[in-house]
Amino acid sequence: MSLQTDVEDLWQRKQDGLTADDASAEDLTVLDEFLAALEAGEVRAAEKQGGEWIANEWVKQGILLNFGLRHTAEREYGGVTYHDVLPLRRTDDLNDRGTRNTPDGTTIRRGAYLGEDCIMMSPSFVNIGAHVGDGTLIDSADTVGSCAQIGENAKLGANTLIGGVLEPVEDAPVIVEDNVSLGAGCRVTSGFVVGENSVVGENTLLTPRIPVYDLVEEEVLYGELPANRRAFQRFVESSVSEHDLIDGGAFKPAVVATHIEEETLEATEREDALRE
Repeated sequence: MSLQTDVEDLWQRKQDGLTADDASAEDLTVLDEFLAALEAGEVRAAEKQGGEWIANEWVKQGILLNFGLRHTAEREYGGVTYHDVLPLRRTDDLNDRGTRNTPDGTTIRRGAYLGEDCIMMSPSFVNIGAHVGDGTLIDSADTVGSCAQIGENAKLGANTLIGGVLEPVEDAPVIVEDNVSLGAGCRVTSGFVVGENSVVGENTLLTPRIPVYDLVEEEVLYGELPANRRAFQRFVESSVSEHDLIDGGAFKPAVVATHIEEETLEATEREDALRE
């Protein structure tokens, strides 16, 4: 049987009552093979099909099975004792890919993929099921959540949060496409899609609950930032602005998207030069 078939069969058995106490050595071997396939980039939690990002449900099922069919155990890494169902990911393969991670604080959980020529600064964390493309920078104090899909040559500014979407299994996770630059302190959550070649200003919150005012196509979008945009946070008047308790009015967050200006592109190119 294929790995997908094995995982789907194990998932059905879990729904029928299989527990960590009942899981056999053969079952755990399937889970280990699945994690190895994630780490090698052979399977992904979501893929782009016909212009849309679609979740691979069986992959997300496999990740959940690794939590549901394993016992928490005492583990040690770098002289630190911790308790989890999974060990941290081995990083032996990263050097062969030209990828580097700085010491004392770069944490990669099992089942995460980092491509070639990536840079991971400490402290930072990449969770299970995440897929980080070639040439991408994960800066200090960054978190890449479970199943998040980060494209090639992306830049995650310091203190950036990429949220994870593990459940429900049919929902696509957060997507940051190729050549995206996220400024320091950005937050991308709840399956939001950041289109390729976009540049996002620092401290911008991108989530499906906040409208994106696209001034290029003159439309309001939710859950996505189109490709080739410069985006930044702004605040618009709230419906509770006239409330007696709020002196001076109330405002709610919004995102404004415009054309990318030439000087913005030049600035990101200068950042590239610093990494060479």
